[in-house]
Amino acid sequence: MITIENADKALKDYYLDAVTAQLNDGISPFFTAVEKNTSNVFGKDVKIAVVRGNSGSVMAGAEDANLPDPYKNRYLDIAVPLKNLYGTIEISDKALRASRDASGAFVNLVNAEMDGLILSAKQNFQRMLFGDGSGAICKITAKSSNTTYKVDNVKEYYVGMQVDIAGSGVTGNDVTGLYITAVNAKNSTVTFSSNVTTSVVGAKIYPHGSMNNELTGLGAIFDGNTLYGYSKASEPYFAPYKVDAGGSLTEENLTDIIDYMEENFNSTINMIICSYKTRKKIAALISNERRVVNSTDANTGFGVVTVNNIPVYADKFCPEDRILFLNTDDFCLSQLCDWEWLEDEGGKILKQVPGKAAYCATLVKYAELICKKPCGQAMLYNLTSAATDPSEND
Repeated sequence: MITIENADKALKDYYLDAVTAQLNDGISPFFTAVEKNTSNVFGKDVKIAVVRGNSGSVMAGAEDANLPDPYKNRYLDIAVPLKNLYGTIEISDKALRASRDASGAFVNLVNAEMDGLILSAKQNFQRMLFGDGSGAICKITAKSSNTTYKVDNVKEYYVGMQVDIAGSGVTGNDVTGLYITAVNAKNSTVTFSSNVTTSVVGAKIYPHGSMNNELTGLGAIFDGNTLYGYSKASEPYFAPYKVDAGGSLTEENLTDIIDYMEENFNSTINMIICSYKTRKKIAALISNERRVVNSTDANTGFGVVTVNNIPVYADKFCPEDRILFLNTDDFCLSQLCDWEWLEDEGGKILKQVPGKAAYCATLVKYAELICKKPCGQAMLYNLTSAATDPSEND
């Protein structure tokens, strides 16, 4: 017989390992390549000391000459708080009682909930990897009706998202807890589940409760004027190399950046990321005699195009106006723990939802994405339009 007690035990003993494996594998090639560790976590923060410049003083000298003075390394400290990542499943009391005498029905019920959780977690984690930590998914540019608004960036996956409208542009209080019920990619509009009664043109849309709480992703590395509390202008170590393509994508654009990074920053680029449309353009540029096209990377299992033997991956969350050149060895996902169930004082996972005939269980992970050498990363932008440095739109 299925009870709350053995259902709780099943989630802890059988589902956790399977869910963790699925959440750690197959999210994206970039996530697969990034090191995951707990060694840099101190309390609630991630703390890493990085060395700017040379690692020591080595020189040639005469046999009886003085030894060289030691080079005083210039250490830079990265200290940022861990981000709180949650995922919740909910099972109604009615559904649990209906499957009480049929273990197969219970398994199907939980499997359906877990599949939904895994799908949502993978998509949101993948999206955060390309974000700037703010959580903003788009900006409202115009009003079409009380429920429909024009935005600067619309994606099909917005449908069903619970979101908040906040920031500059909101007259009065932020609008929270709305659901996006429809998108129109042609007109660049989103439709909300209820009327928005306040002025929100110019404001941004965020996943519900996520504003300024997400991972510090690639958007923070390449956009904006600060990173980890440092000014990119005054501390060049935290400023990635950015090249304006001038509206033209050429094979020379790509290879020049790869060579420049190795020559000037001692950075060996080992991954290139772009949109699907851009990857098709890159594939059309390269000749079969010198490049491998549409092969499969044995390490990640993802289809890939290569430039100078460097894999080019397409990611649906990478903006179409840029190509990212990364040394994935410089990144790490610092985490307090891997995905775990949130337990109460008695060790229970399933808890009754206050005021509802339902039970919920929550997965938690406390982590932050860190780039230990931002200046070792590069971006080619302005592939098709007028030159605009993304930092200028921060």
